[in-house]
Amino acid sequence: MRSKRIHALYSLLITTILLPAWCGAQEKVELKRSPHQIEVSIAGKPFGTYYFGPQSPKPYLSPLRSADGIILTRGWPMVKSIPGESHDHPHHRALYFAHGDINGIDFWGEAEPTRAQQTAHGKVYSSEELPKGRTVFAKLLKSEGGPNSGTLSADFNLVGPDGKALGSETQTYTFRGDETSRTIDCEVTVRADKGVPVKFGDTKEGAFAIRLVKALEEPNGRMLNSDGKASEKAIWGKRANWVDYSGKVAGKELGIAIFDNPSNLRHPTTWHARGYGLFAVNPFGLHDFMNDPKQDGSYTVPVGGELTLRYRVFIHEGDASEAKVAEAYQAYAAGK
Repeated sequence: MRSKRIHALYSLLITTILLPAWCGAQEKVELKRSPHQIEVSIAGKPFGTYYFGPQSPKPYLSPLRSADGIILTRGWPMVKSIPGESHDHPHHRALYFAHGDINGIDFWGEAEPTRAQQTAHGKVYSSEELPKGRTVFAKLLKSEGGPNSGTLSADFNLVGPDGKALGSETQTYTFRGDETSRTIDCEVTVRADKGVPVKFGDTKEGAFAIRLVKALEEPNGRMLNSDGKASEKAIWGKRANWVDYSGKVAGKELGIAIFDNPSNLRHPTTWHARGYGLFAVNPFGLHDFMNDPKQDGSYTVPVGGELTLRYRVFIHEGDASEAKVAEAYQAYAAGK
């Protein structure tokens, strides 16, 4: 009995210590629906807009803003008038979920980009030669704000170039914010509910991704992972609980982290995190990441089955140390 009381007190102490690292006084979240988008505001200030209309091959959330309204994600290709932005990889639409090989169909890329669009900082990354698919909106399940959080959830069909759906997907996002931070709890469930298995092929082109503003690109921005490793060379393709980018954006030191949920497939996950601003979690790209063709990171959802992946996006002031990102991850891993 005494040991149980000690354990309970210890758990309470840890929660008390960790909780302030990511969660201050929570602010009101409002969601406003239009025909093909949902605008999200926190404490009366715009945060981002979720787009799910036919103008894009996949749904996406753009832009992402800090607590004081500074934009942390690239605007292009949706916004073409921002000076100095990189125009590579036109499929990098702020925050999105997609994969480059699902049943031999590319849901990550969008048509065939030009050589210039494939180039980032002098490097050329060839486009996938697979036929292109679309993540097509089916039904809005929830769009609800509240005094402490707001949630949206929607169903989509994974549609191949022949117009036939090979599976379905539910995307759910829960938004919170306080005076200094913003969080998005993200859940994606892919279902093999169309009579065929759904196979995620082994490719680096995926899966839960954010494209960041130029100010957070190396060498001005700093990449750091949960093992204390810094820079693309030490982080790309490696396993970690979290990765954080930080730097001076619009004159203020800000950062953004993605947390991998301990329940996820192949946790801790591998990271498709690039110094040029692509920030992606990908548990499926092992032979690319390990530089070993004998590795197989593919994963098949059997007919009637499903795969759920969960992440938290944490937008904060200061660098990873000042924002206590490691402690914030521990709170998330503990279910807080």
